[in-house]
Amino acid sequence: MRVIGIETSCDETGVAIYDEEKGLLSHVLYSQAKLHSQYGGVVPELASRDHIKKIIPSIKQALLEAQLTKKDINAIAYTAGPGLAGALLVGATIGHSIAYAWNIPALPIHHMEGHLLSPMLEDIRPSFPFIALLASGGHTMIVAVKSVGRYKILGESLDDAAGEAFDKTAKLLGLDYPGGPLLFHLAKKGNPGRFKFPRPMTNQPGLDMSFSGLKTFAANTIRSHRNDSQTRADIAYAFQEAICDTLLIKCERALQQTGMKSIAIAGGVSANKQLRKSFDKLTKKIGAKVYYPRTEFCTDNGAMIAYAGMQKLKNNETSNNLSIQTIPRWPIDQIKLIQENSIN
Repeated sequence: MRVIGIETSCDETGVAIYDEEKGLLSHVLYSQAKLHSQYGGVVPELASRDHIKKIIPSIKQALLEAQLTKKDINAIAYTAGPGLAGALLVGATIGHSIAYAWNIPALPIHHMEGHLLSPMLEDIRPSFPFIALLASGGHTMIVAVKSVGRYKILGESLDDAAGEAFDKTAKLLGLDYPGGPLLFHLAKKGNPGRFKFPRPMTNQPGLDMSFSGLKTFAANTIRSHRNDSQTRADIAYAFQEAICDTLLIKCERALQQTGMKSIAIAGGVSANKQLRKSFDKLTKKIGAKVYYPRTEFCTDNGAMIAYAGMQKLKNNETSNNLSIQTIPRWPIDQIKLIQENSIN
């Protein structure tokens, strides 16, 4: 069986084809970062329009790279939420239309479930159950993963997501959008120890997190010091260390509380090399194992949606319902919300 995955939740147009036996056959990704950089962030209307331009050519390219035709495809999986309402509608509409024309099922996929399962695209993958840290521009949460489709949120950010805090602080430092990767490179030039940022909520019980205060702390630090290149690098270093330490402390606590020995790190922030280095060191110390997707699958992509779609198809979670449903705000522990209305 083969599934086409379509991802249009925000500012990346992703299309991929996943084969049940051979794995990933093709992977096409178009980033809108350059389009939105002049505005300092994603403009929803522009994102939707660009998805409309890129989605059909991307599907054709994915089929061409995989050397397949429509007759070789068994289902279309698309991101149904969470995400930008207009952007989601592009992928959902195209996905349903193609599925109807080709007489195959359309599979609505939870965007964060796609990220959560993205380490499964690798040869070395976690076994159920495991803990997952999902850290991106829009979400930061720690999830207990019992099996595909069975997730429990253990903790989440009460305000800004970690990736959002990275981007906003990068902007305060005068960096372009998207700022997270640029802040990482700036931090490599920073001096350890010059600035000490707080680790929010780490002295409190529980696994919830908060990152908006770190952004404010960074803004105050920037305003109160000379605006030279070394100071900016030192602030970037301290800020990155604070984010990484906070995530590390909370995840170590989650492993201790659940007794699990495996953790998967996914989402855009999981590409941060300092974060990976910290988790490698922690898991080695406590006798646990950590898993990551390759860097190209940390950001939004069609491969993770195609993989998640294959799992739904194998479990016969298919639909002949022609109604197009998207949920811009959709907690991962309510993943059955859309399926109850669409699955036979």
